[in-house]
Amino acid sequence: MSEFNGKRFVVTGAASGIGAATAAKLLDLGAEVHSLDRNVPTVAVTSHTEVDLANPNSIDAAVEALEGSFDGLLNIAGVPGTLPGEVVFAVNSLAVRHLSEAFFERLNPGGSVTIVSSTAGFGWPARLEQIRELLSTDTFEEGMAWFKANPQEGNTYNFSKEVSTVYTLSMGLAFAEMGFRLNAVLPGPVETPILTDFEESMGKDTLDGLKNLLGRHAEPDDIADALVFLASDAARWVNGHALVVDGGVTGSVLSGVVPAPEI
Repeated sequence: MSEFNGKRFVVTGAASGIGAATAAKLLDLGAEVHSLDRNVPTVAVTSHTEVDLANPNSIDAAVEALEGSFDGLLNIAGVPGTLPGEVVFAVNSLAVRHLSEAFFERLNPGGSVTIVSSTAGFGWPARLEQIRELLSTDTFEEGMAWFKANPQEGNTYNFSKEVSTVYTLSMGLAFAEMGFRLNAVLPGPVETPILTDFEESMGKDTLDGLKNLLGRHAEPDDIADALVFLASDAARWVNGHALVVDGGVTGSVLSGVVPAPEI
């Protein structure tokens, strides 16, 4: 019998890509999957609630519409850097924090929250002071006000993922105090419907270079398996961790084997 039998999970972004692959795996393992997404998933989820992750009121209404308590929240939905910066920041950073903290009251003991961040956020150590200042804001609206008042250099997508990674690293102990876990998965490029947006915003030559290094980009299943692991009891002592799932590129960059990509 699967340890997931009868467990209840909320998955954002279940309508496509990594979210759809993760929802399918959890369902196959016997779990309930409750979808939060703009679009209706093609996977046969247990329930679906429409949500606009750029709008905190929509997030609150979606959480209110969910019934009962849950064993895990998987924040998988994200938008690419081709969209307006405020939308990218709202969905990829502020919604992740807002929804994760809304689940403090909805998680069962031992429950977990897992975030899909990105290796594109590898520059977070250089901006840690600013990111911690941002994360000291209390609300979605205050976070957006900070973002507007403190324009950051470079691609907003990269910054948004830096924020989600630092949120994960910095909040692990706070989650542990409540009896929960918080982790993140950091993929490199993945063959999903928004890959072409990333080629536009980060440079097709750069992404093709990564593909040539490894022989392929990741498939959604490659990332979904890592997400399912972090949501499982096998990861019970993994907390506040940013798990890189990129075929080895980040390790090569950090150790100086290859230069950091220009994204």
